[in-house]
Amino acid sequence: MSDLTTVVDWSRLQFAITAIYHWLFVPLTLGLSVIVAIMESIYLKTKSEKWLLATKFWMRLFGINFAIGVATGIILEFEFGTNWSNYSWFVGDIFGAPLAIEGILAFFMESTFVAVMFFGWNKVSPRFHLASTWLTALGASISALWILVANAWMQYPVGMEFDPDQMRNVMDNFWALFSGIAVNKFFHAVLSGWALSGVFVIGVSCWFLYKKRNVDFAIRSIKTGAWFGLAGMLLTMYTGDGSAVEVTKHQPMKLAAMEGLYHGHQGQSLAAVAVLNPDKEWDNDEDEYLFEIAIPKGLSILGRHDMNAFIPGIADIINGVDINAEGDTINTVSYAERIAMGKKAQDALRTYGEARETGDSAAMASSLKTLKENYRFFGYGYFKSVNEAIPPVGLTFVMFRVMVVLGSYFLLFFIAVLFMVYRTTLLQRHSWIQWIAMVSVPFMWVCSEAGWAVAEVGRQPWTVQDLLPTIASVSAIPPSSVIVTFWLFAAIFTILLVAEVSIMFRQIDKGTKIKLS
Repeated sequence: MSDLTTVVDWSRLQFAITAIYHWLFVPLTLGLSVIVAIMESIYLKTKSEKWLLATKFWMRLFGINFAIGVATGIILEFEFGTNWSNYSWFVGDIFGAPLAIEGILAFFMESTFVAVMFFGWNKVSPRFHLASTWLTALGASISALWILVANAWMQYPVGMEFDPDQMRNVMDNFWALFSGIAVNKFFHAVLSGWALSGVFVIGVSCWFLYKKRNVDFAIRSIKTGAWFGLAGMLLTMYTGDGSAVEVTKHQPMKLAAMEGLYHGHQGQSLAAVAVLNPDKEWDNDEDEYLFEIAIPKGLSILGRHDMNAFIPGIADIINGVDINAEGDTINTVSYAERIAMGKKAQDALRTYGEARETGDSAAMASSLKTLKENYRFFGYGYFKSVNEAIPPVGLTFVMFRVMVVLGSYFLLFFIAVLFMVYRTTLLQRHSWIQWIAMVSVPFMWVCSEAGWAVAEVGRQPWTVQDLLPTIASVSAIPPSSVIVTFWLFAAIFTILLVAEVSIMFRQIDKGTKIKLS
């Protein structure tokens, strides 16, 4: 294995493990901060000491999670400079803008008001304290907004122009960053955090029911968490539908990988239950699935909101084949043509640089014209074969189904919990139901992480869609540096996770031994 390939693979692994650990903390921060704000609002309205105690209990758990999330997030941003310096140079003027706003505005808001939230009891007025709690929750969501805008731009690069003199992209339309992909990604991620926090609150509260301590507190918390989580899950599904439409429009290869689809059709079915054929390649005649139970026209409805729409498969996209609304086969830009255009763009950029050094304005103008005509496929010029542009189909396919199956389960979970907590005493009387709720908590994190795996693995091999692949994004560093830091970070993050879980459990256990209701 070459040094470059080693650096790319280990840098991706390092970034992946950092992002995975970071996302363990972020969704709980996003949702639990709002739940705490809701509980404090109820306390301020009712003046009930029970709601004050509930607010302070969940606030402590929020604070533990918030602190660890900040630590992992800072490391994640540093990795752009240490491991991905070519990427940072290529798009720094654009990608850096939302991250800078996130640090200056959102993180400043969070860090300021979280101090008032935790230490302002009896030091500021109740209304100001409540405002600080809501502003902390708002700051967390605004922080997520700018990070997700930056991530969405990598998946759908808009609002910029390539400057050959600087050899980098520069922003020319800030507001274009708020594309359909960015808007859907933001709401989908934040609202999924609401659902995760609802499951967390229900699971922890069921521990109180199991221990038969602070039962009134547990029931109030379950009702709050279940309503909040149900709203989050329904809205997550709605924004997920919007995301599917955007992916179909701008990242058709990702959608094809999510479905394991190689040859699409009009009125394309959706594989509800399927097993991929490991021998299937885009250019052979093997069947796509070893086993399949399909939903007729499901993928066309999901991707186009049209049951008769054509959804291209991997082979269709590579060959540049599409079908219009009238059913006529039309040609798009094949991957072989994209690779040729990418190489032409890169050659034109080199020629432009040489002409600039010699002061040949005519050659500069000619090269610049060629560069602009072919720049949209600039990144394909790094590939030697169309096979390098295909994402990991198996992993994307499986993670998509893990996300959908668990998401469907949790929708039913919230409905069942609400029924049991309002209409029956099953939740209070049966420990096996309480255990189901508690065991469900980690599976909500699996669902959340699977969603991110679909988004990030499905867009490979790109760092910036169509413009910059991962192989051209890494820093010029020795493989040993990346390997050592990977294992170092893995150890540190695991220690932080164990520490957080341990502290969380101690706080929860402490809550069973004091009066909360």
